[in-house]
Amino acid sequence: MATSFSDYLAETKRSINEISVHELQQQLASRTDLTVIDIREADELTGGVIPSAKLVPRGFLELRVESIQPDRTKPLAIICAGGTRSALGTKSVSELGYEDVVSVAGGMGAWARAGFAVVAPKTLTDEQKARYTRQIRLPQVGEEGQQRLLASKVLCVGAGGLGSPLALYLAAGGVGTLGIIDNDVADVSNLQRQILHHEGVVGTPKVDSARQTLSRLNSGIEIRTYDERLTSENVIEIFSDYDIIVDGTDNFPTRYLINDACVFLGKPNVHGSIFYFDGQCTVFNHDGGPCYRCLYPEPPPPQLAPSCAEAGVLGAVCGVIGAMQAVEVMKLIVTAGEPLAGRLLSCDVLNMEFRQLKIRRDPSCPVCSESPTITALIDYEQFCDVTL
Repeated sequence: MATSFSDYLAETKRSINEISVHELQQQLASRTDLTVIDIREADELTGGVIPSAKLVPRGFLELRVESIQPDRTKPLAIICAGGTRSALGTKSVSELGYEDVVSVAGGMGAWARAGFAVVAPKTLTDEQKARYTRQIRLPQVGEEGQQRLLASKVLCVGAGGLGSPLALYLAAGGVGTLGIIDNDVADVSNLQRQILHHEGVVGTPKVDSARQTLSRLNSGIEIRTYDERLTSENVIEIFSDYDIIVDGTDNFPTRYLINDACVFLGKPNVHGSIFYFDGQCTVFNHDGGPCYRCLYPEPPPPQLAPSCAEAGVLGAVCGVIGAMQAVEVMKLIVTAGEPLAGRLLSCDVLNMEFRQLKIRRDPSCPVCSESPTITALIDYEQFCDVTL
């Protein structure tokens, strides 16, 4: 015998846990680990949303819940307009293995009638929706993820081989504030890999060329440039205003400087490097993971670590690694997938082989251990000139 929807809904509600809006309000006031997921459609949000609620349309709930809360033991409260869709969503999420999921009876209608706090939802403009529509359609991104990208601040250290593809993809993807520091000028010998620049800007500062190119690509983001050398004197001031630092340099002194400043400020360091036909990408100093010094306690002798100018490089390898860095940055911002923290991705493009190496935090690391042995940034200028 066929089951009516009302019977199915009644059976669903008997199989799940429901709480009232008053109970939800009390739990929000007393618990810091509770995640509220609002599954209404975009046109239903005009009356306001619960502060801190995650916004996911019902049709995407199962696809996005893991990116919102990957820990299936943590509590979730699902709310809709009146309590019907949230009941169905709660059952579905419970079947995915989440252990503590509740539906909010009465939904946002009951929440509003009780007089509890709401805030205006952040929404994308029609122009932003059109520009970023392919990203927004990804269940791991959605409108909320795109809003995070637009609100983020990322600093690219270097506008060269790695910084060029990296900055282009971050700008195209809608990183709201993109900083670039580089004190070099565009050179014709670098155009085969530094694709931010072109023949018409040879001899001019790379940051000026970068600003021009990126502004033409996306006029809706802020481009900040620093035509200066990164030193122990300015690194803290420059890094402080950014969420994520991306290392696109090609020398060890600057890499150590970037690392130590990121550890000091508690910022993730998305690292990339190139050597001949090989490249590496990882994320340092993220969520208790290792830092650069855990992997390289000391720099190798200069003769074993030549720069691109000395050793040569295939330009497309920079594109591969720079694009990987851009992906890692965007994953961190939208909290999707597993970042390369504690993992070093290495590629050999001659044989097109990829492999991963695990990196563990060094308990005796002089910078990121619980008892660091240095208390201030080293003056790296005593070792060599720092160039990007």
